Amino acid sequence: MPLGFKPPPRRAPRGLKSDADLRALQRLMLHALVQPLTAADGLQPRWRDGRPMAEVAAEFIKPNGRLTPFERLQIYARCYWFRIIDCAYDDCPGLRAVLGEKKFSALVRAYLTKYPSRSFTLRNLCSRLPRFIREEPRWTAPRTALAHAVARFEWAQTVAFDGEARPVLTADDLADIPPAKLRLALQPYVSLLRLDWPVDDYVLAVKRRNALRGEASHAVDHGPRAASRKRVPRPRRGRVFIVVHRYNERLYYKRVDAAAFKILEKLAAGGTLAQAAGVAGRGVTPEQVHAWFETWMELGWFCRS
Repeated sequence: MPLGFKPPPRRAPRGLKSDADLRALQRLMLHALVQPLTAADGLQPRWRDGRPMAEVAAEFIKPNGRLTPFERLQIYARCYWFRIIDCAYDDCPGLRAVLGEKKFSALVRAYLTKYPSRSFTLRNLCSRLPRFIREEPRWTAPRTALAHAVARFEWAQTVAFDGEARPVLTADDLADIPPAKLRLALQPYVSLLRLDWPVDDYVLAVKRRNALRGEASHAVDHGPRAASRKRVPRPRRGRVFIVVHRYNERLYYKRVDAAAFKILEKLAAGGTLAQAAGVAGRGVTPEQVHAWFETWMELGWFCRS
């Protein structure tokens, strides 16, 4: 049974005589839709208790002149699955490029089977994908570590695009608080990523390649068309520190120094300004720290804790 869902009723209610009957019918329909499709993208032939799916469908769906209850239910199941799979494709161009279309398709289907959509918005569909990759690495092997890094980065972009924004801290808000007591919270839409691959450059290159493909579909000459077919080389290992954020309603990702990243991590963990400055290391000058904070304040990364 998909995580977080209440079990369906053993049988469909004979009539909708109460709110409880309606909820039971809704749970039955929900479980019928979210159960995985077959390899041929059809409705499963058997229900969870072993009964023929056609028998279960007939309990709560009527036939019409052209379709049986099973066929009518299958249409809804396909619409549901094709829609959420398509959303995952749109949200994860980098992960698709890392794994290839066939492997990515298998990953998405396995992920959505274990972690079906539970939100009113499809925006949250891939929120648990990095977790799933860690839990079941067989779907991404032998590139699980890279796939996990790309999935984290792509989810951070979703968070940055429309995550909550709180009132921005100003210099006046900080004026009378000593560094030993001052705590700066990061905006909820800001993500700090310590990664072992430069996935920011990689995902950007994939998006540019995909954009060329779109242009090539309307092009006459063969230049853009040939360029759009090129595979983007997978990134080589290399430690990077990335802050994914937004500014003026646009999505950005900014690389920072290791020392600057440690400061931001300490602040995000609830440390005071004095404690955060202390983790930067000996090679960092006060002038550098001042310049970093000046930039971060200008970008609006801090809010009231």
